[in-house]
Amino acid sequence: MYLFYSLKKAAATLVAGCFLATAQPVNAQVITIPVETAHHAFLLQVDGEKNLSTVYFGKKLADAKEYNEVAAMHKSSADYSGQLNSAYTTAGSRNLAEPAIAVTHADGNMSLDLKYVSHQLTKVDEDVALLTVNLKDPVYDVEVTLYYKSYFKEDVVEQWSAIKNLEKGNISLQKFASANLYVQAKSYWLRQYHGDWAKEMQPEEKELSHGIKVLDSKLGSRANLFQPSVFMISIDKPASEDEGTVLYGSLEWSGNFRIDLEVDPQDNLRIIAGINNYASPYLLKAGEEFTTPPFLYTLSDKGKGEASRKLQRWAREYKLLDGKGSRLTLLNNWEATAFGFNESKLKELLKDTKTLGVDLFLLDDGWFGNKFPRNDDHAGLGDWQENVKKLPNGIASLVKEAQNTGVKFGIWIEPEMVNPQSELYKKHPDWVVKQAGRPEYYFRNQLVLDLANPKVQDFVYSIVDSLFIKSPNLAYIKWDCNAVIYNAYSTFLKKDQSRFYVEYVRGLYKVLQRIRTKYPSVPMMLCSGGGGRVDYGALQYFTEFWPSDNTDPLERIFMQWEYSYFYPAMATANHVTDWGKQPLKFRVDVAMMGRLGFDIVISKLAGNDLAFCQDAVKNYNSLKPVIWQGDQYRLSDPVTESVAAVMYVDTTKTSAVIFNYLVNNRYGRGNRLPIKLKGLDPAKRYSLKEINLYPGSSSPMDGKKTYSGDFLMTVGFDPGISTNKTSAVVQLTEAK
Repeated sequence: MYLFYSLKKAAATLVAGCFLATAQPVNAQVITIPVETAHHAFLLQVDGEKNLSTVYFGKKLADAKEYNEVAAMHKSSADYSGQLNSAYTTAGSRNLAEPAIAVTHADGNMSLDLKYVSHQLTKVDEDVALLTVNLKDPVYDVEVTLYYKSYFKEDVVEQWSAIKNLEKGNISLQKFASANLYVQAKSYWLRQYHGDWAKEMQPEEKELSHGIKVLDSKLGSRANLFQPSVFMISIDKPASEDEGTVLYGSLEWSGNFRIDLEVDPQDNLRIIAGINNYASPYLLKAGEEFTTPPFLYTLSDKGKGEASRKLQRWAREYKLLDGKGSRLTLLNNWEATAFGFNESKLKELLKDTKTLGVDLFLLDDGWFGNKFPRNDDHAGLGDWQENVKKLPNGIASLVKEAQNTGVKFGIWIEPEMVNPQSELYKKHPDWVVKQAGRPEYYFRNQLVLDLANPKVQDFVYSIVDSLFIKSPNLAYIKWDCNAVIYNAYSTFLKKDQSRFYVEYVRGLYKVLQRIRTKYPSVPMMLCSGGGGRVDYGALQYFTEFWPSDNTDPLERIFMQWEYSYFYPAMATANHVTDWGKQPLKFRVDVAMMGRLGFDIVISKLAGNDLAFCQDAVKNYNSLKPVIWQGDQYRLSDPVTESVAAVMYVDTTKTSAVIFNYLVNNRYGRGNRLPIKLKGLDPAKRYSLKEINLYPGSSSPMDGKKTYSGDFLMTVGFDPGISTNKTSAVVQLTEAK
């Protein structure tokens, strides 16, 4: 059990987890407020002086009345401030640790002291409950409402805050976190991620020491390029796939973020997560309210695998756009043509799309710009008219041609960006994020448009809207974002520059909300030079994301492994390309662990290669429900083993699929031992069949044999991976 520390124990009034809306007035007694999910709970407690603290976080107790006894069981060194376990730690009063909120009042005073006023627990539906806790400074008219949205079955909680200025003058928010957690244990192990272009989601794990470890981004846009906002905290020892207690956390925000991980003088862990306050003191006018983005977390006492399955289920059910729906397989033209295409070439690619058997053809970068044609990445961004030389009949004719061919048509855009070599840049320099008097500094030869400006928001929205007005049957959007923000300055905001980083993201969300209001079901890929903007704040508007421009299948095994801890397979866009040295079968097998796509020249495939791809698409179509909606189990870790193995099992435990790959090509490597399966019904019997066989090859696996789930999970099976057979896809079906 992993508990939070309580300052004092007193007679308690327990507000049990009834989900009917109730409000509690302030009284002199201690009030205990539980937030419970199916397996875990954390408790807030109000003392006689109206301080709100966190007193428990761990496995849910069978008897809720015993939560009152938690505080007496824990001893700690003196807390001189009385604030270390505050539920939302303030700055400038008696707090001695890192604050969650810091305010400069209208009179210049920089202190804040929040006292409990009331709380309300409301049942949203059978699975979801929302707790609101109202706090107020007794001296200054500042109110803070803490929100805790719990998803019972999934064991997931979203937490955020709303800060309201009721003073007569303006106040400045110097820090404004979404969440402030407090954990007590012997030790804490942080698994964090770093990266760069083509090197996304590189993990590292270390024990936290005293002081503050900060995970943050200051890039403005494409914020996850160097440091993703997802992390894990293992309690007492590093968690394994199936053992140990681990907390997953992630901020639902697509801009600058900051996560403080502070091991305090009492050896407890304080987690403070929210928008980065870097260069962003936010001026809050009288009567205004500032709402922070949600910070989500889930706790598992059965290892990393269980935590990821909880988060994946939650994402499919509540956050990912169309998370319970379907996805489109596709053929992309980028690797085949880059910028060098024309209408006739694209029409041939439409035929290749049909031949391959996928659903959609995606036209990538290079289709726009006339005065400054988009023939490379130096020009054209911002000028979203069809290039008349490449596409004399426009996009609409290609959409119609795709329909006649029997496939759908999608298109690439990068609407937040502008090249200096563009009509837009010359016509609206005030729409561009840049600083007068300083030399322009480019990222991929481009600059960022100022989405804090409502006129720019209208322009970006119109790019998407006009495409659908011209071509109502357009079926897919790939939304890219390739530049970070240099020389941050908004002409629109004038003297309010400290609001820029926040208002940029809010402007982006306003555009996406408008798009989804008018076009609620159009599939859209979230792309940002790869994984530069992968978070649930953005994914609520998108059906999938592009993990990396690095499509080397060997590299993708490792990237997709790490992404899968936080995101479901159906959200991951995986394409078969010519990157890497692996055979075509290996590349296709890897890409099937998500939303399958191709980015190769179909017309140049040898006969057997084409036949294999066509058969693989058919196999994938039959497996999609299991991969997209099934529970994922990681069987063999590519970091520590020579073979990577990942399994998806449907909810009825009647069908499954296992992907196996050789990740170490040294002599004699392969799976020396059987691969032990997970997630099956031990009492059921299953047949195993190897699929995605290359033409002319056969499998040693006897598809007529059946094995109990108990046998497959206890003894395992041999996929036969070696340097002569580098990948295998095995389908499991319950034997009737």
